Amino acid sequence: MNAPTPTLMNPSAERVVIAAFDFDGTLTRGDTLIPFLRRSLGLGLFCRALVLSSPWLMAYLLRLISNERAKARLLRVSVAGWSRQQALLRAEQFVRQALPAMWRGAALQQLRDHQQRGHRCVLVSASPDLYLEAVARTLRVDGLICTRMAVDHGLYTGDLSTPNCYGPQKVIRLEAWLRDHIGAQAFELYAYGDSAGDRELLAIADHAWLRGRPQGGK
Repeated sequence: MNAPTPTLMNPSAERVVIAAFDFDGTLTRGDTLIPFLRRSLGLGLFCRALVLSSPWLMAYLLRLISNERAKARLLRVSVAGWSRQQALLRAEQFVRQALPAMWRGAALQQLRDHQQRGHRCVLVSASPDLYLEAVARTLRVDGLICTRMAVDHGLYTGDLSTPNCYGPQKVIRLEAWLRDHIGAQAFELYAYGDSAGDRELLAIADHAWLRGRPQGGK
């Protein structure tokens, strides 16, 4: 059964409508970081990265360390030394060749519905800018809030330059984006997510959607 379509209010001069979308599992069918790394590295290098990261990944599965530490380790051994141009080409290939089969059609249509009504749409994701910048361009969203990676002299170091954009960080980063882009103007917030990492984001929304279903909202 298809999820019901949200009732979208028309924006007014006094009140800006913001639609904040999680990416992995909300707009897509599951995680995208592992498929991106697998496709970009090739099987051999991808397996090597998993082996080098395995103690951190196992510790995360056992809830001994945070997902931020596990992700940071995997990214460090996977992409350190990539040039910006290499990352751009790999991201564009991933978006063009792999991502079309991963979209959730109903969620993507919700994004398009917001855009057609002139609402400001923002991606709020824990996935890295490494490829989400290409995703944001493809979706033509107004803003991208995500985990940022450090670059030194044109090369990715493999380190994170921001905290992992997960849980409370999504709210912190979205609030900063709102201050920069709409200032003190009143706004109405729609938020879409699929997991515990979106809980805080959904809690501040006027209209919250979890796994395609409307929640209570504020």
